[in-house]
Amino acid sequence: MFDAVAMTTVDTRAVHAGRDDLNALGVHVPPIDLSTTNPLPSISAGGDAYEKLATGGPLEAGDSPVYQRLWNPTVARFETALADLEGTAAAVAFASGMAALSATLLAATRDGHRHIVAVRPLYGGTDHVLATGLLGTTVSWARPDEVAAAVRPDTALVVVETPANPTCDLVDIARLAHAAGNVPLLVDNTVATPVLQRPAQHGATLVLHSATKSIGGHGDVLAGVVACDADWAARLRQVRAVTGAILHPLGAYLLHRGLQTLPIRVRAQQAGAEKLAGWLANHPAVERVHHPSLHDPAGLVGRQLSGTGSLLAIEVRGGAPAAATVAAACRLITHAVSLGGVDTLIQHPASLTHRPVTGDAKPADGLLRISVGLEDPEDLRADLEQALALIS
Repeated sequence: MFDAVAMTTVDTRAVHAGRDDLNALGVHVPPIDLSTTNPLPSISAGGDAYEKLATGGPLEAGDSPVYQRLWNPTVARFETALADLEGTAAAVAFASGMAALSATLLAATRDGHRHIVAVRPLYGGTDHVLATGLLGTTVSWARPDEVAAAVRPDTALVVVETPANPTCDLVDIARLAHAAGNVPLLVDNTVATPVLQRPAQHGATLVLHSATKSIGGHGDVLAGVVACDADWAARLRQVRAVTGAILHPLGAYLLHRGLQTLPIRVRAQQAGAEKLAGWLANHPAVERVHHPSLHDPAGLVGRQLSGTGSLLAIEVRGGAPAAATVAAACRLITHAVSLGGVDTLIQHPASLTHRPVTGDAKPADGLLRISVGLEDPEDLRADLEQALALIS
């Protein structure tokens, strides 16, 4: 059996994590268990297992999984692998990134503390659920240097996304964790992935991913996951069990498979993004390019991040009409939401993913977000050139 403890690089862990028992099972590829219900050894044993799982406990040897809403072995394999990559004790997978965020908010506020401190910019869905208080929370928006002052006795959670969607803003996680004090810090690590950044190493309590993005990587699975310690995992599993938000086993299988190529994909996409960012920064139709290769005032690349990532944004001259022209004119690049996939996507956040964001926090009207895929950067450059020529 391969010794997972001996694995030191993210590349090796990505290939082998969550697969330690395959040799003993006599298989090379992890099995998919699609069972929605499971045989019970007895009424008492079944009842005990149900109670344990419904209250967030882990499945132990000899326990029946009882019912897929409570636990599934294929989902658990992916969770083990993702936790390994993030360097946490556990991970809990959900049916979407927003389901993962919602469960985290519910778990964090169950003791009556309902105040959240959040650092913008955030993914539009996260911003929306916090701004509207749909889950019974209140929010104080703060810049990173204002977090310590914004924390109150009833603060349940500090929330940040770095690199941020859509402008790739970088935040010093260790400094933010210090400012949060005893309040748990949730870091959305969707853009960086554990290949480029592991927030738990810098003081984050919870690490959130929309696994739909880079972890899945192929635009064919919807999922979310939170990496955390064992206590938080139990709280999250309890919320997941009672709300029915568990990830489907087939999705978990696809995500586990996607982890094997994650480091290669992330680095190749990043190389393409850096080339495009450098070219776009000198284009006459572009006012500004947002990418960590061009803007890293705190020197976090190389210290907190091992790379700059595959997401970039451009602000085109001419505002929203010009942005609409460019997005519609792309031929190789797909005009669609989402990010982190093998094909390049372009979208207008102010009208789409960040449409609910209010006030000054809303992305600029002329801003287009580009998620760079695995195509040849020169082909992507040619497509953007012909699109940008329409507004030059």
